[in-house]
Order: sequence, then C-alpha cells, then structure tokens
Amino acid sequence: MSLFKSRTLWITIGAVVVANLVVFGLAAKAGVADAAKMAAGADANLVAVALLVGVIYLLTRNRATVDLAARAPERRIAAREVTGVLAYAAAGQIVGVALGWLLGEHPISFHLAGTLYGHQHVTPYEAYVWAGYNFVVYALLPWLYFRQRYTAEQLSLRSSNRRNDLLVILVVMILESLNELGGLSAAVLHLSPAQLVKGVPAAFGLYFLGSVLPTMVLVYSILLPRYRALTRSAPATVVLGGLTYALLHFFEAWTVLRTPAGAAVSIGLLLLQYTGPGMVKSVLTLRTGNAWVHVWAYHAVAPHTLVDTPHVVGIFNIK
Repeated sequence: MSLFKSRTLWITIGAVVVANLVVFGLAAKAGVADAAKMAAGADANLVAVALLVGVIYLLTRNRATVDLAARAPERRIAAREVTGVLAYAAAGQIVGVALGWLLGEHPISFHLAGTLYGHQHVTPYEAYVWAGYNFVVYALLPWLYFRQRYTAEQLSLRSSNRRNDLLVILVVMILESLNELGGLSAAVLHLSPAQLVKGVPAAFGLYFLGSVLPTMVLVYSILLPRYRALTRSAPATVVLGGLTYALLHFFEAWTVLRTPAGAAVSIGLLLLQYTGPGMVKSVLTLRTGNAWVHVWAYHAVAPHTLVDTPHVVGIFNIK
C-alpha cells in the first residue's frame, strides 16, 4: 500500500517512539504530575486515532474528492500567510501567559486549567477571561481578517455534501464518546440531574468559545488549506495540522518548563496527547472540505462536554 511507503508516516511513528523514550526516561525527575500515566493514556488513544481515521476514510469513500489546496492563494502568498498566522498565534500564546501571570491566574492556553488532565483550582472569573481571550484572539480577529479576503468556501466553512457530513459527524461523535467515557473519564455519568441540566450547557458554551472555535478558525479553516497547497501532500498536511494543534497547547497549566527535564517531558507529552487528535481533525477537514465537521464530530461534544462538564460544575459550584 502506498500509505506504508509514505516518509511522513514513518517520521511520525519515529517521533512517537522518541517522545515515549523521553517521557518514560525522564518522568521521575521531570516534576510533571502523572507523566507516565498520561503518556500511557496518550499511546492508547493513538490506537483509537488510527481506527477513527480508517472509519472516516470508509465513510467518505464515495464522495467527490475535495481539492483543499485550490482554496488557498498561490504558494508565495500562502507561505507568507502561514508564517504570519503562526507568528500571530505564538504571540497570542506569550501574551496569554503574561496576562494569566498579571491576573494571578494560570497561563491562558488552548485549554482551561484542569481540562482533561490535572486538578487545578479555577475561579469563574478565570474561566470567563480564558474563554473571552481565546475567542477574540484566535477566532474572531483571524476570521474578520481572512473573511474580508476569502469566501466562506475558501475558508472551508460551507458544506458540499450535507448528508455525508451528517453521517460522518454522527458516527465519529458516537465512537469518540464511547472512547472518552470508557478511557479518559466517566465522571459526567455520576452527576445529578440538576448538575447535568446546568453543567452541560455551561461546559459546552465555555469550551465552544474558548477552545473549539479558536481551533476551527485558526488551524482548520485558515492554515490547513495553505499547508495542503505548500506541501502538495495529504499525509504532510495531516501531520502539520496535528502538530499545530499540539503546539497551541504549549503553555497548558500542567506543563513544567522551568527545568530541562520538565520541558522535555512536557513537550513529549504535548506531542503524544494532542498531535493524534489534531490529525483526526485534519483528516475530517481534508475528506469533507468542511471545517465545521470536526467541531461537532470530534471536539465540542467529545471530549469537552462529556469529559469537562464535571470540571465546570466544580468551577461554578453547581449543585
């Protein structure tokens, strides 16, 4: 199969192996809580990622091929825009760290402190600041800038096959929901009916603004078509989308960056935890040409609403 002849595939597998060696080799002195456990969970999830990618290809095998590269400008302009967006995102991350420090809170990254991993105490004020900052910096402002220059179709914000999009969304959402509840956390199932009624919409809205829309706009609406045009390779585009998604979580509250061992383990864990899910989002966008598909199939509901509703219930002291 041509897939197994892909240099990108083998480089990615090699990087996973190296990241595991770093994390397990340095976990004892890195100062990252539960580093080995996090790595083991991330490795298990990579198996689920591979299976989901296979399911996505199966579900989309009969639809017309989407030429995502054609939605990007010519290569010189695309390269300039990619450089500018990545520099802008890096600046947004640094400012988010500084703002969190000035406010006496956790650094502002793509996940609210305590999301998925960790048990940091978060106040309602911090949650609002996090969601507002990320929405404005990574979703609203980039969308306003690029929407003036490109159409909704060029930004992959319009469906070309609603029936198949809906099928992909439902199947992937169900499979990933089962994976999250069976592997990461089933705590949401132990909430009271009153907590669910208030906590589910609160978690959905908070993470939709603070993580889901920023991810969709910045990475899969803007950058992914340009990655495809620049690399002229679907596998490379998938990996670049995954790496970009992972690096946008660089300043997660659980990371330890003040020592070489801590930084090495933190970066290894970021790559192991988030590159795979970021690649699934890339595949969903490449196969459907619709950046909204990953929002509903593989982000807004599972994992965030399912896994993080208990966290939000705790933040807002919902009884």
